[in-house]
Amino acid sequence: MPLRLSAVILLMSGLGLGPDQTHNHLRAENTAKTILNVTLQHQVPKPSLAKPSLAKAKPAENHEITTATEAWEASQTAVIICDMWDSHHCYRAVRREEQMVPRMEKVLTHLRSKGVTMIHAPSSCVTAYANNPARLRVASVPKSAVPDGINEWCRSIPSEDHATYPLDQSDGGEDDTPEEHAAWASSLETKGLNPRSPWKKQHQGLTIDPAKDYISDQGDEIWNILKHKELKNVILLGVHTNMCVLGRPFGLRQLSKNGVNVVLMRDLTDSMYNPKSWPHVSHLEGNALIISHIERHVCPTLTSDQFVGGKPFRFTPITAAP
Repeated sequence: MPLRLSAVILLMSGLGLGPDQTHNHLRAENTAKTILNVTLQHQVPKPSLAKPSLAKAKPAENHEITTATEAWEASQTAVIICDMWDSHHCYRAVRREEQMVPRMEKVLTHLRSKGVTMIHAPSSCVTAYANNPARLRVASVPKSAVPDGINEWCRSIPSEDHATYPLDQSDGGEDDTPEEHAAWASSLETKGLNPRSPWKKQHQGLTIDPAKDYISDQGDEIWNILKHKELKNVILLGVHTNMCVLGRPFGLRQLSKNGVNVVLMRDLTDSMYNPKSWPHVSHLEGNALIISHIERHVCPTLTSDQFVGGKPFRFTPITAAP
């Protein structure tokens, strides 16, 4: 190389104008971290529980709400959308889902734009997406060591052993009136759907981005995604809180007991609870009870307004038609 040209290159490098300096500057820009500042809500035993007089108090009386703030990297965070199906055998469950969908779509769109990974988990409907890039992408994820039982339903974890489960859901939790339920079943049959399991896909109001998202309802597949992408934080939302959200192979219990920093988005979830069953409270009060159980014994919660502003989502109570 001629001496003059060598001198020019050396001078450029010294001024920070050489190719290496430019590359390093771009790399620094590309690795800038998007931080999600979250406030997590827990419920913990009150210190006064040591007193014998309070030992038999109701759970609401012997726990207190605490909050903690954390800073999460968006690139290390995932959202799992649980069983937000296009239909359901419970008419009122469908109506509550319809209320949630617009807010949920807004949250998912916002978090996706920040670099959060979206995992759509419409259980038993994944075959409808066999050729969708978001489903095909799952096959390209390397396999990792998975926890024992990760593909099984999880009915409880050790932290719940001494807790009183707050709801009787043994009747399936349908809260329709008999007239509503019969009319809804008839309408599903007219459409050629099984009135006991009419779901075929995820709700059409929730976007699946074919370029970025994942579709899976399998515990091991979702675990592989989390490990491959180094996703340390998981936000779980969808339905139903006291059943699938807690118990699925990708649900709160499995992730919590296996060391994932998982949280429930408590304002974008709904339970299957019938007020005719114990403890004989309204449906929305029953939903609040199971959320409190989760905050005490399973994992923390947060709300959607932390990401999209405004106030937490609230259901409009459903009443029978006059």
